[in-house]
Amino acid sequence: MLNNKVDTYFDSHCHLDFKEFDHNRSQILANCLRLRVNSIFIPGVSEAGWQRQLAVIEKQITDVSLYYGFGLHPYFLNEHGSKALVGLETVLATHQPIAVGEIGLDFMLDEAGFDKQYQLLQKQLVIAKIAQLPVVLHIRKAYDQVLKLLRQLKLKEGGIVHAFAGSEQQAERFIELGFKLGFGGAVTYTRANKLRKLATRLPLENIVLETDAPDMLPSFVRAGCNSPENIPKIAEIIAGLREIETDILTKQTTLNTKQVFNIK
Repeated sequence: MLNNKVDTYFDSHCHLDFKEFDHNRSQILANCLRLRVNSIFIPGVSEAGWQRQLAVIEKQITDVSLYYGFGLHPYFLNEHGSKALVGLETVLATHQPIAVGEIGLDFMLDEAGFDKQYQLLQKQLVIAKIAQLPVVLHIRKAYDQVLKLLRQLKLKEGGIVHAFAGSEQQAERFIELGFKLGFGGAVTYTRANKLRKLATRLPLENIVLETDAPDMLPSFVRAGCNSPENIPKIAEIIAGLREIETDILTKQTTLNTKQVFNIK
């Protein structure tokens, strides 16, 4: 049982709309409420998924606050049609997302698509700048390339670098540009020495918690899907690494997430 003094948790990155949760989504949200995971951000990854995303959110009768964003994820590059960017502008204008995302660069994918990925990200960052929304970034093997783009475009709203795994120097550059850095399941593994060191050295004001559920299983979950229910344990592990009380980390990371998403 969690201590009554513990603040509420915010899962800053959770794909709760994915089909893996179709059979138990309501139960997970009920459990989240009991565990004080009171806020969840659900990123959008493809044009085809945006309406499903909205439908899933609208069907949920829960006291857990569900926030969402829309984006065109590099992983689904071949699914994004010629009018996808126009569709993104339209859905941003007709709904009330709190961010543009999940967007980014993934240079662990097929090299043939790198240029297309770059162009897609650049255009989405411009759309986000015009919409005055923060961005949620997916980055693998491309931190310097994304930093270059961000410096060129000068986004005022900042955002979150989801599942950050770059260097401390790169982390500092993102922080200078107004970004928070997401830490989740990967930091729970004892062999993740570099990441765990980073989670202890970065200013607490620049860290947010996430699960990336149903993916990125933490070390304490042996099988099945990741879940926002795991956020309190992830917070406990990071707090232990930093040698601070879990409620201190929880309160600050929730505040950080609300600040970057402009949630009052």
